[in-house]
Amino acid sequence: QVQLVESGGGLVQAGGPLRLSCAASGFTFSTYVMGWFRQAPGKEREFVAAAWNEIITDYADSVKGRFTASRDNAKNTVYLQMNSLKPEDTAIYYCAAKRRVLGMVNKRSNYDYWGQGTQVTVSS
Repeated sequence: QVQLVESGGGLVQAGGPLRLSCAASGFTFSTYVMGWFRQAPGKEREFVAAAWNEIITDYADSVKGRFTASRDNAKNTVYLQMNSLKPEDTAIYYCAAKRRVLGMVNKRSNYDYWGQGTQVTVSS
């Protein structure tokens, strides 16, 4: 069966770094766009970043320049390196998988598979 398992979340001081990982299985990882979304309490789940392949990435304006998405297809793993974290980055972070031709990367309904999320808390 398809599984996406996030890890690496935790508590970090504002300004610090954190790296999230998402291990995928049960589908052909290299043919899917891998996305990162986040959801804070009382807010909609929002797009953070996506990795089309091992080279091409997209980012939300709110994280551009601070976060870096990457992937290792040989390991079936996608990463989100988060630097210069702010309290407003606090959220549950989810990884998700989308077929390449199926719509925009920032629209959550275009994703086929979702992980259970990992909590990131940024303290001030």
